[in-house]
Amino acid sequence: MPDGDAWYDGILRAAGCRPRVIAHCHRVRDRALLFCDRSGVADRGLVNAGALLHDIGRGISHSLSHAQAGAAWCREHGIPEEVVRVVERHTGAGLTADECTLLRLLPVDCMPETIEEKIVATADNVVRGGHDVSIHDRLAESLYLNRGIRSRIYRLWLETEQFRRS
Repeated sequence: MPDGDAWYDGILRAAGCRPRVIAHCHRVRDRALLFCDRSGVADRGLVNAGALLHDIGRGISHSLSHAQAGAAWCREHGIPEEVVRVVERHTGAGLTADECTLLRLLPVDCMPETIEEKIVATADNVVRGGHDVSIHDRLAESLYLNRGIRSRIYRLWLETEQFRRS
């Protein structure tokens, strides 16, 4: 995948993303690269690409389906599968296939598995628009989610925060 922001911005625009979505993707990328660099093991190029494209589906839908829509768009346009999985698995702390079914999404396991997928999901959880937010503020905004999902978001954040202490 190319390194230059201009290439990713062009892809996001081609998918219908507006400037504020693109700005959000850049802020998530910046935050994700901090986690990545602290980890010492994550693939920086994959984190960069996945974070910049994580909300590409917002050009198609602003609903919860945006992650699956973005993954489908990326697959159709030849984006590497490891980047597609970051896009597909970035929502909250992921969604199980059963949760996807209950939410009327495709019944696909969208749980982040790799360190890169977890980093991008966490970075997205602590960025609201173009600004950083604390995990506690994020969880307070998410009271509509059931406790199990909020707990999963918090545990994913704790896992990623361990990189700071390393």
